Amino acid sequence: MGWLDTAAGYRVRLGDDGKLLCRNGKGKQLASVPASLKDDPVVVQLRQLTEWLARHEAECRSTVDTWMVRSLPVPTAVLAEVWRDAAWSAALRDLVVTADDGTGAETGFLRDADPERGIGVVTLDGDTRRLRPDVVTVPHPVLLEDLDELREFGAELGVEQRIQQLFRQTFLKPANLPAGTSSVNEFSGGKFEQLNHVLSRCRTLGHPVRGGCAVAPVFEAGRSVEARFWVGMEYPEAETYTGALNWTLADGTPVPLADVGPVAWSEGMRMASAVHAGRVVEEAVVSL
Repeated sequence: MGWLDTAAGYRVRLGDDGKLLCRNGKGKQLASVPASLKDDPVVVQLRQLTEWLARHEAECRSTVDTWMVRSLPVPTAVLAEVWRDAAWSAALRDLVVTADDGTGAETGFLRDADPERGIGVVTLDGDTRRLRPDVVTVPHPVLLEDLDELREFGAELGVEQRIQQLFRQTFLKPANLPAGTSSVNEFSGGKFEQLNHVLSRCRTLGHPVRGGCAVAPVFEAGRSVEARFWVGMEYPEAETYTGALNWTLADGTPVPLADVGPVAWSEGMRMASAVHAGRVVEEAVVSL
């Protein structure tokens, strides 16, 4: 972005990091924007642009995160179109993707998407390949068979994902669950001095709270499933304890643990673990 003229001979522009920069009439860059320019129309417009860019980046990350959590197939044409946008490419770059252009499924780190050349991925063998599939899948990490190898190779490559995928905390569903069980109680009994405290933690973690439960919605195997973790619904200032974790369909129908899919299981356990970690931990008294 070039420098724009404002009042009193100052010039302003946005830096590469989105920060507002200012020069005086002599061309010297100032440490901050003078207070007198606070209401200058050009400065106001640039600050509004900064706010819009921040919202746009957040929306891009949120959309890509949804693709990953749902392991959705994304048309390659869509990736090639949005890749031109720096916010989109930053959210997508280095994600582990799976694609098949007719020569066999390939999994690797996404490095490029072009309308003519297709997508570019770095495979576990260290090869850079060009693929022209119709769709690309951004799999949830719990579905990646080579997750440990991908994590190790990603660390060697210096991969920095904007979306938590490769190093996302995952939980594998036990192979043998007790018959008839409908809830997990591993994270029950977590004490919070006030309901407000656990509600604040849920907001920070990005989990809505409905009907006294923190909720993690997942779309898996063609249906919407909600992981629901009890956090309480008393007065905001009242003490509360966490309860059971269970899964339901969108209409509230309970889902037996045996029928919970691997992604819904992992995301529900991840949510409950993160919320439970903020509980009050009583210090042990050591007697001498």
